[in-house]
Amino acid sequence: MNSADALYESAVPDLPLIGRGKVRDIYAVGDDHLLIVTTDRLSAYDVVMPDPVPGKGRVLTSLSLFWFRMMSDLIENQLTDLTIDAVIDDSAAREALRGRALIVRRLKPLPIEAVVRGYLIGSGWRDYRATGATSGITLPPGLEQASRLPKTLFTPSSKAEAGAHDENIGFDDVVELLGENLAEKVRDTSIAIYERAARYALDRGIIIADTKFEFGQDSEGRLYLIDEVLTPDSSRFWPVDGYRTGISPPSFDKQFVRDYLDTLDWDKQAPGPELPQDILDATIAKYTEALERLTGR
Repeated sequence: MNSADALYESAVPDLPLIGRGKVRDIYAVGDDHLLIVTTDRLSAYDVVMPDPVPGKGRVLTSLSLFWFRMMSDLIENQLTDLTIDAVIDDSAAREALRGRALIVRRLKPLPIEAVVRGYLIGSGWRDYRATGATSGITLPPGLEQASRLPKTLFTPSSKAEAGAHDENIGFDDVVELLGENLAEKVRDTSIAIYERAARYALDRGIIIADTKFEFGQDSEGRLYLIDEVLTPDSSRFWPVDGYRTGISPPSFDKQFVRDYLDTLDWDKQAPGPELPQDILDATIAKYTEALERLTGR
């Protein structure tokens, strides 16, 4: 797939644009629904790269749909029966979005990222090296980078404004933000989803090291799983046969891009550097392999 097939920014006639995130464009569909378009934009270190990854948005959408359906007995989700054919009249716009757009319930997002960790990597590893703990949870001494944790951890973060970095927070902070009952439900549901997915993926040669979920509520306070679920953008996927401790293992996710960016003289601030074609090609190949292993598609 070449760059001409990539969607960097969507355009949907007749639907009001609510906003553009790092990867997703969001449009209003009446008062009760949203059109969410997953573009081929790539972000790393909270900066959107100038080069899209052709096909990435369709991979993320397909994988999220797979997980939403698998977890539907654990929690309701944002999905509806509406299709883009029902809400977009322009045929060219419809075809550009096919496979990468969803019509979802319009919900109020919770003000946290629900991060779940099964392995010690990323900011969790950095916190552990500095303090012996992560998100206020003390861990055993002597753990190495990428070590499997003694138990699955819920290590939430605050949602940062655009261009800023999320910050790890403790469970007490979540209780203060959400109230005790809702905080416990978010924590317990997040861990249940992660552990089911981790077992499933391990049978298919993939370790899910960590992931983050987003949740929203309707007007009556019911909780829903929203945004994306267990994709290479929101998770760390490691091949079982490449895993070992003491390193950042090879991955199917955008850690591959981060590792490349770490070789550059770049200050992790916008604008992001241009990415070589071989990095873009390898990124979509890794994302696609993860999709195929996990879903059989």
